[in-house]
Amino acid sequence: MWSTSKIHNGLRRTLIVISWIPVAMTVNEHICYVAKIEGSSMRPTLNPNETIPSDWVLLWKWGVQDAMNLRYNDVILFKAPYNPTKVYCKRIKGVQFDSVSTNYPYPREIVQIPRNHVWVEGDNTFHSIDSNTFGPISTGLVLGKVAMVLWPPSRWGSQIDQSGGRGDIRVRDMRF
Repeated sequence: MWSTSKIHNGLRRTLIVISWIPVAMTVNEHICYVAKIEGSSMRPTLNPNETIPSDWVLLWKWGVQDAMNLRYNDVILFKAPYNPTKVYCKRIKGVQFDSVSTNYPYPREIVQIPRNHVWVEGDNTFHSIDSNTFGPISTGLVLGKVAMVLWPPSRWGSQIDQSGGRGDIRVRDMRF
């Protein structure tokens, strides 16, 4: 038989749990998130081999849509410019006002990145749909920056800030 104190304690615990749900949702939406990264476009930085098909990463979301918080070589997740249901993971190779050299199929050899945009590329250059396909992306599409690999444990301490792609593609502006 249930006593009044057991019912009271159960109800109290339930209310405490329910009251923390909005806090958890706010943190998940605006501060940080755990994301699963699949595919080969960021090899060898993420998903370095076939035996472990995906990496789980901590995604930092606070302030990432502000262009001033995005840096060269940051690995970001963003909504695909032509299909908002898709999410891509790429490395920033150029920030606003940089000039960068492009790869095929981009129609020009050099492009200047507009204000509040970034140029992104996958580390696995020949297996990546990136800015060379769709051009610079708006910082408004950025969902977050990869802070660290959480899973698998063998990948803890991975250097995600070191590019495995084309290297520095920024072009010096000769006008100055």
